[in-house]
Amino acid sequence: MALQGNGKVFAADMQANAPALIDADVSIIAPSIYDDTYLEFLKSVVTDHNIKAIISLNDLELPLLSKHKSVLEDLRVKVIVSDPKAINIAFDKWETVNFLKKYNLKTPTTFIDLLEAKKALKKGNLSFPVVVKPRWGSASIAVDFAEDEEELNMVYKLQINKLKKSILATASKNDLDRAILIQEKIDGVEYGMDVLNDLEGNYYGSFAREKLSMRSGETDKAISVIDEKLSKIGDVIGSNLKHIGNLDCDVFFNGTEYYVLELNPRFGGGYPFSHEAGINTPAIYLDWLRGEYKVDHHNLYKAGIAFAKCDRLLNISQVL
Repeated sequence: MALQGNGKVFAADMQANAPALIDADVSIIAPSIYDDTYLEFLKSVVTDHNIKAIISLNDLELPLLSKHKSVLEDLRVKVIVSDPKAINIAFDKWETVNFLKKYNLKTPTTFIDLLEAKKALKKGNLSFPVVVKPRWGSASIAVDFAEDEEELNMVYKLQINKLKKSILATASKNDLDRAILIQEKIDGVEYGMDVLNDLEGNYYGSFAREKLSMRSGETDKAISVIDEKLSKIGDVIGSNLKHIGNLDCDVFFNGTEYYVLELNPRFGGGYPFSHEAGINTPAIYLDWLRGEYKVDHHNLYKAGIAFAKCDRLLNISQVL
């Protein structure tokens, strides 16, 4: 809709039955991002179809696009992806913790070593239940909870085994012994927030929503909020991470303090809630791509707008 008939959306996926391919103007079957031919595939698509901008929704693809950003942009296409440093901070959850601490943002107490976590539990510096999750994670894959030490040992071993078999195996292979995090579990009100920077990495604004319910690791129901403290957190993140475009993050409020949990430098599953509450980020992207920086007319964000997701069936026979 943001294109208003002036351009087309090209969607690429390695699965021909991916629902997103149905809604695109042009659908393209892609090789795996880990395939040796992937970069050449992207370059040929850009050249053959005169693509003007590339956006990825895949956490595992972001490091690759970031690494080869200059090569792709030599083809006169804008790659709306952050630099490798920002991508690594967000994708590596241990680096995320260190980044947040550096800028005095609260984040759950986190351990990268099982023995150190057990010592903290015995000393009372950490308490059950704890969250056990991959250091390099995506879409809540393999996140577990442990209620006691016996469960912690079982879950930790299970995590290692699941990691080796999951799509995160390649990302974790270089440091498998330190690929699982043990983290304090924060209870309270959960918020999703879109932190928007411009295409040069300058902070523009934050757009938060309270999560009312979750499904399969994504926000299912939410209501938009405008909160000065949340906006300040977004400002600190955006101004110091200097990511490009939209960043999706999770924040918990335990009744006293706000804790930041995740940073995902891409559109997240909760963005549609922000969009419906009045921030039209795709339209802002298009203006920025045209060199137009007065974009406040696309920002009509209001608090108290509640939406729920619902499933729909798509006929995928046309791409099979």
